[in-house]
Amino acid sequence: MFTPRLNNFSGVPQETLQLWLTQSQQALHDLSTGGKGESYRYTQGDGSKSVTYTRANLGDLQAHINALLYALGMRRRRAIRPVF
Repeated sequence: MFTPRLNNFSGVPQETLQLWLTQSQQALHDLSTGGKGESYRYTQGDGSKSVTYTRANLGDLQAHINALLYALGMRRRRAIRPVF
């Protein structure tokens, strides 16, 4: 049975959910505007080093934000309407 108030974030304090939402929205903004780099190269005394980060899937990040909004009660699910 589907219970709207039970989800992946059940039992997580509101403050934590709000923090995660803020961080997720900032990450979406940074990725969308190119504010986050994916590959960095630098040189130290012992040679050249490089670090590569994987780019987050924007669709997955948006789905995560929507789930947080839903858990916080800021977004409602759309009604399911049968089509005949």
